[in-house]
Amino acid sequence: MFDLSSEMQTAAYIASTVLFILSLGGLSDQENAKRGVWFGIIGMAIAVYATIFGPGVELGPVLVIMLVIGAAAGVYVAQKVEMTGMPELVAALHSFVGLAAVFIGINSDIDPPTLATTAERVIHEVEVFLGVFIGAITFTGSIVAYAKLSGKVDGKALILPGRHVLNVALLLLSFVLLYLYMNHAGSWTLYLMTLIALVIGAHLVLAIGGADMPVVVSMLNSYSGWAAAATGFLLGNDLLIVTGALVGSSGAILSYIMCKAMNRKFLSVILGGFGGPSGEAMAIEGEQIAIDADGVAASLDDAEQIIIVPGYGMAVAQAQQSVSELTRRLRAAGKTVRFGIHPVAGRLPGHMNVLLAEAKVPYDIVLEMDEINEDFPETDVVIVIGSNDIVNPAAQEDPNSPIAGMPVLEVWKAKQVFVSKRGQGTGYSGIENPLFFKENTRMFYGDAKASVDALLQKIS
Repeated sequence: MFDLSSEMQTAAYIASTVLFILSLGGLSDQENAKRGVWFGIIGMAIAVYATIFGPGVELGPVLVIMLVIGAAAGVYVAQKVEMTGMPELVAALHSFVGLAAVFIGINSDIDPPTLATTAERVIHEVEVFLGVFIGAITFTGSIVAYAKLSGKVDGKALILPGRHVLNVALLLLSFVLLYLYMNHAGSWTLYLMTLIALVIGAHLVLAIGGADMPVVVSMLNSYSGWAAAATGFLLGNDLLIVTGALVGSSGAILSYIMCKAMNRKFLSVILGGFGGPSGEAMAIEGEQIAIDADGVAASLDDAEQIIIVPGYGMAVAQAQQSVSELTRRLRAAGKTVRFGIHPVAGRLPGHMNVLLAEAKVPYDIVLEMDEINEDFPETDVVIVIGSNDIVNPAAQEDPNSPIAGMPVLEVWKAKQVFVSKRGQGTGYSGIENPLFFKENTRMFYGDAKASVDALLQKIS
């Protein structure tokens, strides 16, 4: 009684597509993000139901077991993963999409559909080859991205001699195998290409430095979308084609936006990222001067204009609730408090926005870099919490810096800057920050949450 006709399935797919589009639209705005998430949940629920109970699908014990295992794993992961672990989780989930595309493509080669014309056969073979190629690159690239983000692999770029020549050679060999495959040389061509694509995916991401990893996650998101779209063509599933195209195009657009925010070219990120400086970096003069909670509290008491710049360190320490309470107390004292958010702060776009929204920080005081950068010269105090590269003046002052030309939050132009940081080490990308040595900067050492909590004891 649960079975759907092909017409009902098509109608359900159309409804899911509309909901997915509404979901993407809602996620572009903080105030509508929760509604956007629910649109996506409902759309996916309809899509899964329409697929399982649609024509051509037998709901046997194997499928039921797989659905139960998948649902249980999803619930477990959602409950266990912290917000700081979301970037690597996203990367890991992208790998599943890529692996599914590989399996489906190989299965379609082993058990090909009946095709009436030569044109249909050619199209099918191209779909199989491209689906497996994109899926394999997505799979190993996502695995390496997960390993880098989780600290299981060194975040530094692995620069092999002649790496670009190697990539081009592997790509050309893949095209040769495509030609052979379409001329019925045998399935071995598909399998050999799969191995080559697995190597390409791993090598591409290994050659990308830590500072570019947010772009990599977004890029892999795009790849997984195109892999899903290719799978949709193989399966004749219109919803999978549309959904894959939505994910692929939105991921590509997001990658472009992030590259623009980092003054990077998309191709340069894919082919190497922040591999290292182009020359000798400028010498950093001065010393890092520490300050305690009493000193920071005294400066905040005298300040009128305050800007807080959160980064990944805030997420790791789970300090967003303490930061929210600090904001509430300062605003209650009549001070103007705002937040400056860099487009690539954290490990994912919107990372800081989500944390602050979770901690009930008002949306209207959370501003993007372009909205707040010109206000730093009139700011009395800036508090930087766990950020490094996005507040690094070397991006503007040192042409040999690996992040030269990257737009940054110009916090050093404020009257006083306090940097909450665990120690004197460099950030995730390994780039030294001259901000920490400037005369108007004081280092507020310690765990971000413990430091802010100590500050709260000084502020009523």
